[in-house]
Amino acid sequence: MKSLPMIIGGEKVDKPEKIDVIYPYTLEKIGEVPKGSPEDVRKAIEKAKIGLKKLKELSSYEKYKILLKVANLLEENREEFARTVVHEVGKTIREARVEVDRCINTITLSAEEAKRIEGEYVHFDASPNGKGKKGFYFREPAGIVSAITPFNFPLNLTAHKIAPSIAAGCPFILKPSERTPLSPIMLCELFLEAGVPEEAVSVIPGFADVGQEMTTHPDIRVVSFTGSLKVGEIIAKQAGLKKLVMELGSNSAVVVDEDANLELAAKKSAIGGFAVAGQVCISVQRVLVHEKVADEFNKLLKEEVSKLKFGDPMDEETDVGPIIAINEVDRIHTWIQEAVEKGAKVELGGATKEKTLFQPTVVVDVPEESKLFYEEAFAPVVTTKSFKDMDEALELVNKTNYGLQVGVFTNNIKNAWKFIDGAEVGGVIINDIPTFRADNMPYGGVKGSGIGREGPKFAIEDYTEIKVVAFDLNA
Repeated sequence: MKSLPMIIGGEKVDKPEKIDVIYPYTLEKIGEVPKGSPEDVRKAIEKAKIGLKKLKELSSYEKYKILLKVANLLEENREEFARTVVHEVGKTIREARVEVDRCINTITLSAEEAKRIEGEYVHFDASPNGKGKKGFYFREPAGIVSAITPFNFPLNLTAHKIAPSIAAGCPFILKPSERTPLSPIMLCELFLEAGVPEEAVSVIPGFADVGQEMTTHPDIRVVSFTGSLKVGEIIAKQAGLKKLVMELGSNSAVVVDEDANLELAAKKSAIGGFAVAGQVCISVQRVLVHEKVADEFNKLLKEEVSKLKFGDPMDEETDVGPIIAINEVDRIHTWIQEAVEKGAKVELGGATKEKTLFQPTVVVDVPEESKLFYEEAFAPVVTTKSFKDMDEALELVNKTNYGLQVGVFTNNIKNAWKFIDGAEVGGVIINDIPTFRADNMPYGGVKGSGIGREGPKFAIEDYTEIKVVAFDLNA
């Protein structure tokens, strides 16, 4: 069992009250961390003010070298981190190793971006009153960053917040999910080992009271949050005058045109729908299929999903592990039942094997008024619905409060462009699933799916402020 301390301004702190970490597969306790408080946040903020000054003294090259060392240290401890992620999240060991590798890449990309935070010459004389004036702008650290992360990618989504923060010269205070605090604390210990100024690093596990202090305190300048739309709306209302970066929920759609490669679309949809047991914000949830090929596609999808092995996440052959908690299993049962009562049909799965193990499930002919269509399932369930033409498909894609990414399988360039131009989303992925994410791309959504973009280069834009300099040569 792992028992880890919280970190306040680089200092390891233990407390008598603990948060238990439960292995979703067996529901056994596998670790514990101290339960943080608003007072801990306030202490971390005072330390972070010192950390901000120390980070400003580091050169771009020094920050680059420090972050590169973090990436190297993580690579040296790859298997330990992967196994910790399995025990926290319940994702398979193969998925956990991929997450560690992605985390290494995210930190490396952030290291590189530390050397590219640049400005630009400004043509003041383009304005009538600018004659004789010369100048430029540059970016400087915005201030203290509050980072709040979810359970499903405890390493890589943490890296997407704290590595660009250090690259930008901003100290951070991290609140990991109370369900998965171990690997984020371990990662932050590597940041300290690599040479990040101690006062710039804080990790405070906790609950809503910790999150509220982190998002409302006047000395916090940036709030970067990944989680549900409901919590995101609360943060936005209470945060005050701060920069907000929010990656919220989705119910991502795949569109399969009549001329699409059906085998590829079915195989990819099975991969994207059941990775991390469907607990991914860009998980394939709604597959919209042209009516001319719907029967064939549904048959192919069922065949692909039937091949998936679900069970022990530490088994190298397992494709789908458990759901994070039993109450989530109960919820998805209720949602499936609602869809069936409104006319849907469970084509495959739909049952719990044991405890938190839920069979990979395919539900066809899902009506628009069911939660499986318009809400975020966050479970190993893929739904299908047929459409008559691509205009109707586009309407169905947009008929939701979410807008993160959409995948479109088509060989018709005009139909592809219809979605590029008309889909109300942050990303359009042609001939692949919406679950595709490269860690250097601008990633984020519109509508209820969020504000701002992640990806080291783009996160740094939110973690910095522009300062303009003007010289009057007429003086």
